[in-house]
Amino acid sequence: MSPSALFEAVGVRGFLHVRRLGSPECVSVDADAPVVLASVVKVALAFEFARQVEAGLLDPADRVRASAADRLGGSGSAGFADDVSYSLRDAALLALSVSDNTAADLLFDRVGVENVRSLLAELGLTRTTIIGAPRDLLRTIMEDTAAGVPLRALDPLRTSASTPREMTGLLSAIWADDVAGAQVREWLSAQLSWHRLTAGFPPEVAVASKTGTMPGIRNEIGLATYPDGTSYAIAVFTVGGAETLRRPDIDRAIGDAARAAVDQLRS
Repeated sequence: MSPSALFEAVGVRGFLHVRRLGSPECVSVDADAPVVLASVVKVALAFEFARQVEAGLLDPADRVRASAADRLGGSGSAGFADDVSYSLRDAALLALSVSDNTAADLLFDRVGVENVRSLLAELGLTRTTIIGAPRDLLRTIMEDTAAGVPLRALDPLRTSASTPREMTGLLSAIWADDVAGAQVREWLSAQLSWHRLTAGFPPEVAVASKTGTMPGIRNEIGLATYPDGTSYAIAVFTVGGAETLRRPDIDRAIGDAARAAVDQLRS
């Protein structure tokens, strides 16, 4: 089945861009449409952090402390019952491996939201916007819920957003960077969520990726490398299925659509 047919079969609207790295070849499904980043924003954060470390601007061993005021609930230290401290590089690992929002907040504090925006501008990703750290996104949700208005967090025109094509552009920059990019690829390879992109590929294909999830929004971007050394940058975003956060059929469709696009390029 084609990527579009796979999205249609599970009742979602899908947006996809897959490019063969080192080549202009690509497969697209509404690749220039605006999409909500959700936790995919942590990839740009981690890349800017790694670049600052490489430039000697930050010490990766510097420690941050996740206090009660920082822990807003969720995976990793965000859901801890007690205060904890860890290094900046471990904050980056937590942010990408288990999508720890508190770790991402603390890392944004050190890296700087404006510096992440500057990175995106430097890479020419002019349609990618970041409103702030995860705590800033949560603040909009709380405000909009209290006011009884549609959530800005679900509207790509009013929250942190991008396009699938720009996200494979970001991944291409990470793939091409031998120092900071290599570190980000290592963190992405540690992600524990294997139910989307990774599930679409056979075990001999190495997948390094990051998910993003909100009600009715399921995303993942990543790099897939085949045993022959060929790599692909993949960005898949879906909208729909808002009745529950758990939709394994949509998760499978994300991986299957990515695989179908890569198979098309490999053929």
